[in-house]
Amino acid sequence: MNPRKNEFALENRSSVEAAVGDMMAADQRNVLHNRPFLLLWLAQLSTQVGGNMVMLGLMVLISANYSGSKVAISGLLLCFLLPPILFSALAGVFVDRVNKRDMLLVTNLIRGAAFVAAFLVGINLVGLYGLMILVATVTTFFGPAEASMIPHLVSREQLLAANSLFALTTNASFALGFALVGPLVVALAGPEVLLLLVAGFYFVAALFCWTLPTAQTSEAGLLSKGTLVASGQVMGAVKYAAKGITGQLGEGFAYIVDHREVGWTLSYMSITGALVGVLAVLGPDFAKSSLGLGNNGLVVIVLPLGLGIVMGILILGAYGHFFPRPRVIGVGLLVLGALLTALAYLAPIVSFFDRHLNSQGLTDISQVVSLLSLVLVIAFLAGVCYAVVAISAQTQLQEQLPPEVRGRVFGVLNMLVSVASLLPIAIVGPAADLVGTPVILATVSLGVCLWATISLLKK
Repeated sequence: MNPRKNEFALENRSSVEAAVGDMMAADQRNVLHNRPFLLLWLAQLSTQVGGNMVMLGLMVLISANYSGSKVAISGLLLCFLLPPILFSALAGVFVDRVNKRDMLLVTNLIRGAAFVAAFLVGINLVGLYGLMILVATVTTFFGPAEASMIPHLVSREQLLAANSLFALTTNASFALGFALVGPLVVALAGPEVLLLLVAGFYFVAALFCWTLPTAQTSEAGLLSKGTLVASGQVMGAVKYAAKGITGQLGEGFAYIVDHREVGWTLSYMSITGALVGVLAVLGPDFAKSSLGLGNNGLVVIVLPLGLGIVMGILILGAYGHFFPRPRVIGVGLLVLGALLTALAYLAPIVSFFDRHLNSQGLTDISQVVSLLSLVLVIAFLAGVCYAVVAISAQTQLQEQLPPEVRGRVFGVLNMLVSVASLLPIAIVGPAADLVGTPVILATVSLGVCLWATISLLKK
């Protein structure tokens, strides 16, 4: 085969990829000139950033007032994870039969009011749990309504750019809300003030949604101008949703069994989702007890983690197409597991070297490098690896699924990822209270390393 021909093909492919990237960026800028879509995107940005901020704020609030109890934080995360598993299919049925604008408006108003109530409830754990269950349940209705609204606002030619922009915003909002803005607000004003700020974000999003055009389906709606229809129709919708769940699960599992690579990609997405939950449960007490960083010490881990996620996104955008995606995911997952293992025992390791150096009459290691600086570096690198694995796996899944099955399989995969994220969260909190946070964090990290090694060795 002619090497010069290969070089020309590679150069031509790179030129095409660059041109496609430029066209997508231009399309995303153009779609933002569509005022209704711009308002919907701003509403999404407000709710995504606010939702990630409030997760951090509540974790800090509960950790500070309940002695860093991992069980209490696990309970909080369960409040957010269970409603999507239970109500996603039912929410889709109702959203198909309502005015999408009204659904977006009402769900944002309810969530804003719930966070105001959370501020008033204070540290009452039962009250906070109840309100967060309400928020998570309402959010299961908001998501499908938001996704269904997009085709009503943009042309068919702009649909790909619009969905791409929404996906980018979803990924960026985690770094912005959970890892950047949230920690700064907690550090400067406290978690209670953060709750009020998040409520403001949702009320602003409701204002944006109020200005959107109506988007009523052709079917007779289950809700019309706030009025419920007869209970027989509602019960019929519930029965239809139950049948839909059974059908979707059957089709989704069948496709996953027939396509093993999809199952592997699902495992990567599940692991990254589970790691976020594990960090959320173990992070506050680990930062306070193991690293000696105080009640707000989680910010010290989360802030560089978020910066690392941003850096990972930039690296993928610039160099991701040069490397095979399965190899990138495997290596990224392996390094991520190794970094978290090192973080778990970082304090004992530094203490050991301090004692050894002091016994030899040498310089204290803390005079050369501090524990805090090591935490910052490890957290930053872990953020880079997390972004590389999570975004590469999501992209790989989109590439693997043909359009004719994408919707059904994505529905099943979202449910399975939620379940996979739920199981370790329900386990690690009580286990850490029994044997200690470093042991559990190291065990989880070694499990990630093992799975990454298997994925790299598989053919």
